[in-house]
This record gives sequence, structure tokens and C-alpha cells, in this order.
Amino acid sequence: MDDSGELKDEGRSAIEVLDRAKAVYLGLAIGDALGATTEFMTPAEIKAKYKVHKKIIGGGWLYLKPGQVTDDTEMSLALGKALLATACWDIKGIADNLLAWMRNKPVDIGATCRRGIRDYMLKGQLEVPYNEWDAGNGAVMRMAPVALFTLGEAGLLEEYAIAQAHLTHNHILSDAACLAVGKLVHEAILGADRFRLHEITRELVAEYRSFRFNNYQGNASAYVVDTMQTVFHYLFSTASFEECLVGVVNQGGDADTTGAIAGMIAGAFYGLDAIPARWLKVLKKEVRAEVEDQALRLTKLSPWAKQNH
Repeated sequence: MDDSGELKDEGRSAIEVLDRAKAVYLGLAIGDALGATTEFMTPAEIKAKYKVHKKIIGGGWLYLKPGQVTDDTEMSLALGKALLATACWDIKGIADNLLAWMRNKPVDIGATCRRGIRDYMLKGQLEVPYNEWDAGNGAVMRMAPVALFTLGEAGLLEEYAIAQAHLTHNHILSDAACLAVGKLVHEAILGADRFRLHEITRELVAEYRSFRFNNYQGNASAYVVDTMQTVFHYLFSTASFEECLVGVVNQGGDADTTGAIAGMIAGAFYGLDAIPARWLKVLKKEVRAEVEDQALRLTKLSPWAKQNH
């Protein structure tokens, strides 16, 4: 605690940490809403149609309304709601919420996520078996609530990230990406600089060479390696939240998910004030309210909050 009575953590006050937490979850929703427009398009198609896509206008292959989000944000909110209902880790509660969400006929759901949730519905299965074809990005996009709930405790992050991932995706590369994103969010919220974030990505690449992104090839598919290479490339080659997200979603491919994941990390790193007001204004009001509410409440349940109060 400093002289003013303000709680401090690695140079950040409690208010600053909570603002960063909000920026993580808002970044997810903004990246999702922005990227949904260019999902499945090529960079050339995007350029021909928009020059540079930088407005939240909806449309895309899902014909969304401006500010509407997809499964990236909706699954994250379902997961977060389960944690807030019990204030503890509850994998069955998470599975129940994801099943309720799927039954509600969402605007979009990935094939691997659908299969995992159906397996839970039909067999009560809380962990899908290892599958060589499960190296998609569908578990990584749900990491925002997990990262906030475990803030300040790397061991819990690892345990819970893998547990939630294995509801739908059981693959070593998916697991590694979930952990890396969780670590990046944790450290950026608590004050890590760009060099420390780069170090986390180097640790990932040292263990799994396929994630190398220093010679970025421009692939932005739902394959988790393509997704993370895209996110890392733009995270480290841009200088603002907006520039990072615009770069990512203009690569097309699985743009709602690359946008969502980039938004989480960039939100944690650049903070709330860096998110363009025009994007926040267009984001669906109910989504914005729920995202901000969950961000604060999940962070207040975290080990960080317990250590600092």
C-alpha cells in the first residue's frame, strides 16, 4: 500500500488493474465484432471492398448487425457466468452453461466446440479425448474470463485453462496457446512491458517451434498456430490497440477469433483509454454492460484481489 492508501501491485494501483481487466474483456468483444465482418475473406478481397476495414459495421457471412458479437464473446460470457454463480472453479457448471448457450441456437458455433458440447450432453463427458484434429483456436478464444479469475496465480491459470480447453479441444498446441494467452494477459494487466511479453512468446516458440512468427506468412486460419502467429505478429509490429486490431482483422481468415484474442492481449497491454470510443459506442449495449460487469466481478474473485485486500 502506498502513502495515499492506494493498493499497489507491480506499480499498478487496484483501480488501474481493474480498468485493465475491463479492457481485456472489452477488447475480446470489440475484436470479435470488428473481425466478424471480414471472417473468411482474403486480404485482397478485404482491400477491394473496404480499402482498410476499421469500422464496426456488422455484415459479413453471418449478416450481423453493427456491434453484434459471435461465439467468441458469447462462450466467454457463458463461462464467466458459471464462475460467478459459484465463485469457484466449476467445470460442470461451465459445461452446463455452454450447453444452454448451444441449445439457444447461437448465430455461430465451431464444429469442434459443437462436438465437445454434444458429447457432454449425450455422455456427461467433461474432457474430450486427445484428437490430432483439435488444434483449432476455439478454446483460446474463451480465455478472458479464465485469465481474470486466476489473476495473480500462475498455477491456477494452468490448471483451469487446460480444464476449460478440454471440454471441446484436447490438443497440445491448443493447450500451449491457451496458457500463453493467459500468461500474456496476466502479465500485461499487472504492468509487464513489451519486452516481457515478447519473452513469453519466445518461451512458447522454444517449446513448440511451429508458433514462430518472425517470418510471418500471412495465414490467419482457425488452425491455432496460424491464429497465434497472426496475433503475435500484429501485437509486436504495431504501436496501439487500434493499429493492432485493424492489422489482425484485415488479414481475414478466422478474423472474429484472431480479433478477439488480439483484443484481449492488447486491451491488457494498452488499457481502457486506448480502446477507440467510436468502437465502444457501436458495441451492443447489453454485451458491453455484461462484459464490463463480468470483468470487474471475476477479477475481484481472483488470487490477486485476495492478496491485495
